Amino acid sequence: MQTLIIGHKNPDMDAICSAMAYAEFKKASGHPDVVAGRCGHTNERIEYGLKRFGFSSPEYFSDVRPRVQDVMESNVVCARHDEPVYDAVARIGEKHFRGLPVIDENDRCLGLISSFKITRYLFPPRERVERSREVHASLESIRKTIGAEHLVGTVDNTIRNHVLVVVAMQTDSFGKRLGALDPERTILVVGDRRNIQRMGIEAGVRAIVISGGMGMDPKLCELARQKGTIILGSPHDTATTILLARSAVYAGEMLSDDFIALQPETPLDEARQELAMSSQFAFPVLDDDGKMIGILSKSDFLKPVPRQLILVDHNELSQAVSGAADLPIVEILDHHRIGAAPTQQPILFLNRPVGSTCSIVADCYEREGIPIPPPVAGILMCGLLSDTLNLTSPTTTETDRRLMERLSQISGVNPTDLAADIFSVGSPLLTMTSEQAVIADCKEYEERGKRFSVSQIEELTFAHFDEKKAQLLEALEAVRAKRDLIFTALLVTDVNTQNSFLLVRGSESFLRLIDFPETEPGIWKLDGIVSRKKQLLPYLTGLLAKLP
Repeated sequence: MQTLIIGHKNPDMDAICSAMAYAEFKKASGHPDVVAGRCGHTNERIEYGLKRFGFSSPEYFSDVRPRVQDVMESNVVCARHDEPVYDAVARIGEKHFRGLPVIDENDRCLGLISSFKITRYLFPPRERVERSREVHASLESIRKTIGAEHLVGTVDNTIRNHVLVVVAMQTDSFGKRLGALDPERTILVVGDRRNIQRMGIEAGVRAIVISGGMGMDPKLCELARQKGTIILGSPHDTATTILLARSAVYAGEMLSDDFIALQPETPLDEARQELAMSSQFAFPVLDDDGKMIGILSKSDFLKPVPRQLILVDHNELSQAVSGAADLPIVEILDHHRIGAAPTQQPILFLNRPVGSTCSIVADCYEREGIPIPPPVAGILMCGLLSDTLNLTSPTTTETDRRLMERLSQISGVNPTDLAADIFSVGSPLLTMTSEQAVIADCKEYEERGKRFSVSQIEELTFAHFDEKKAQLLEALEAVRAKRDLIFTALLVTDVNTQNSFLLVRGSESFLRLIDFPETEPGIWKLDGIVSRKKQLLPYLTGLLAKLP
């Protein structure tokens, strides 16, 4: 069972670093199949922090919905297009299948062969019973399928439309019937009746199969060589020989090439809808080159998906990776308000009023007595420093300060120097477009049936704010309209002065409720406000409560 550990959409430093550090913790705790991931793009500051301590950005997951490849059968039992249908029937019976996919020499799926179609071929309806004597196959395929000994002549792999004739009549009756046959297509199946064998050879039939393990008189063998008639010796009785010969037709001759195939990345819910009304017994899963990599049956939809999810730095589905609702959520680590995602069973839910989720992860190491590797201590410091603005945010607790001191000792890095380095990298107002800035660390919420979003960026100074503010307001309005939100907000924070500007686009009834000093339409000055979680969000939800 694979476990994905993923932070919220539009991830910040804490979401990325806590996911990676907690993945290392889980591995050290005896859970090897754990993958840290992200569901949004990183920024220059995050990349700097990771690179400084020897990490690369975690794997990107745009959607974790279960896929066809999660439940398909990878060890596919197939039939090759150039093998006798007899072998396919044996495989179908052994595995209790309803049919098989048919592949070519390059493993490309050509179609499906069903047990129903094979049965109709071997046992045609009464009105078409004459067809039961025909076999469209090569003599070599017939010989192999029967298990016959090669007595006279040379067999080849040329596929022809042969007619099987069982001789169970007197010679004069057979002589009359022989005249009506096309000798080039005729294969006689006969026992040790030498007079019948001679008549067939002299008529120039294509082949004679001697059933019952009987040999042929040397003089007749010589006559067959002269006339060009191929002689085969079957170890089986006549009835069995005929049945085997009929099943020598190649699987590729009996396939249905009008079939539904799937891609491995197709979401299961989409595949379920597409296949609901199909009577097809199984569905090949093909790669981009048409090669067979798996097969899916409708019963596979009942299989449990071999993947589960741990959420870090959030606990609301609106902020989670797409498809989170379709996977079992087994743990949540967070330090925000509780708007918890529904779970299928009781889970480990660590929600603590600390400054960062990285603090919770560091505490997990301490509680379990697992040593923190210095590089992991480094990225934990990055997440903690970023979320608490170098321990100056109102969200900072004594636990955060104690853990920071411990992490600093392990990593050998001074927290103040690291914070200065982090915040000096990549000013969002200079390195991002306005559209990127308003969604880089954006969280979407729902309160009293109303949906809204709040973003935040940190700057070392407001020097570039004036030249960007108009574009930021336009970008906020675009996000609000696209997502149909009651309002969108952006908190631009100066980490040195501990002051912020709040930019909001939304309904006039809501904007009129904001009572901070308004510097111009849509922009308010928030002195001493730096925390989205502890200061701004409670204020905004309080305003929403005043709306009718």
